[in-house]
Amino acid sequence: MPARPEKLIIGQRLRVLRQSLGLTQAQMGAELGVSASYITLIEADQRPVSARLLLRLAEVYDLNISELAPSADAQLSADFASALKDPALEAGAASRAEIEAVLQSSPRIAAAFVRLHDRYREAMLRAQGDGNPMTDRDKVEVLTESSRPVEEVRAWFYARGNYVEALDEAAEALANDLGLHRGEPHVALSMRLAAHDIQVRILPAPVMGDQLRRFDPHRKELLLSELLGQPSRRFQIGVLLAKLEADEAVSALVVKAGLVDPAAIGLLRVSLANYFAAALLMPYGRFLTACESTRYDVELLSHRFGTSFEQTAHRMSTLQRPQARGIPFFFVRVDRAGNMSKRFSAGRFPFSRFGGSCPLWNIHSAFETPNQVQTQVIRMPEGASYFSIARTVTRAGGSYGAPSQRLAIGLGCDIAYAPRLIYADGIDLGRTRPVDIGLNCYLCERQNCPARAHAPINRKMAVNERERSLAIFSFEGP
Repeated sequence: MPARPEKLIIGQRLRVLRQSLGLTQAQMGAELGVSASYITLIEADQRPVSARLLLRLAEVYDLNISELAPSADAQLSADFASALKDPALEAGAASRAEIEAVLQSSPRIAAAFVRLHDRYREAMLRAQGDGNPMTDRDKVEVLTESSRPVEEVRAWFYARGNYVEALDEAAEALANDLGLHRGEPHVALSMRLAAHDIQVRILPAPVMGDQLRRFDPHRKELLLSELLGQPSRRFQIGVLLAKLEADEAVSALVVKAGLVDPAAIGLLRVSLANYFAAALLMPYGRFLTACESTRYDVELLSHRFGTSFEQTAHRMSTLQRPQARGIPFFFVRVDRAGNMSKRFSAGRFPFSRFGGSCPLWNIHSAFETPNQVQTQVIRMPEGASYFSIARTVTRAGGSYGAPSQRLAIGLGCDIAYAPRLIYADGIDLGRTRPVDIGLNCYLCERQNCPARAHAPINRKMAVNERERSLAIFSFEGP
């Protein structure tokens, strides 16, 4: 059955954009190739905007589709909706329309409410840990303390569309200076370290133990484990070069971030060094040109730039330089148990802050076909559809008795961008029925889902002793 097309109502956002550009409705219509009356109807919310016009808006005014499409800040929308579902708030089942109305009129108040709910949740966990001798105090500490630095750093990148201009430009300048596009990258990178009187040594795994990289500043040696593949060795050299040649820029970004927690500060520094390394190996201009010419073929680009599948896919999610934007991808990495160890988004894809991800998403079934790319069209509860690819990768390491860990990488974008991807060839996007997924089972309110592992946290379970359905959990509500 063909999927029902989404009706995108963007009247207020389009009006704000037009007025900020100093355009009349007639002038904007002429630039977009539509009538002034059509612009009038869209701004009055009497007509939805088509995917074609959205792409035209993005092209003419150098925007991300996510800046105009409903729920532009999808992460705030997801966090706000999940906070409202806390049974302690007794907020009932807020409709999608009510949530959107608050986000449209008072986004800062919604963000403040989410922060307040976070503090409340942390206080409750602490109280339970202190007042109940049977509580696993270590687990409470993990939930309240250890996860906060990760969330703070993720929020920092999310607020910037996963693009860090200062580091990207510095890395690109260094790549051009080294001539990485003309010769063997490993030699050029090693020679750059030699200019700092630092030598690279590859050591046996038993000597390195459980470490893959170690920098000895006294002996001026970068020690790398033999377990690292060539792409990872280059990447680790790039990480050290970030410290040697971009430390001032990294420090300025960290200071401006205003983080207080030492763990969050340290994690942000590490993340920025990793960002620099990826931008060095895949310089923005050359990489974006290659992405467009290959139609974002991750495996082919990995061969061209000498990088791993994961490094390449992650780099694709950072291509948001003004005046030279790539497709706004989201990027995730999960293990077999569904734990999400990486998640970044240059677009509007929402992520759950707890509880894993939906088992119907093909990032989980990727483990059944190792090293093969799977494609899928997915649809979130608010109606937004995305094109997603998934493939497994193997982490560094591996020996007899200690095999390497296998993870799954997910990469996706708004369905409107799918025709630009080589992975969408042969797929009739207009007739393909999306797979309906949710953030996770705790927050998803889709009825009769056979993959459900938990009932929604704000719905009362419905138990019928006389019937048995495919869904393990049933609950009251529409």
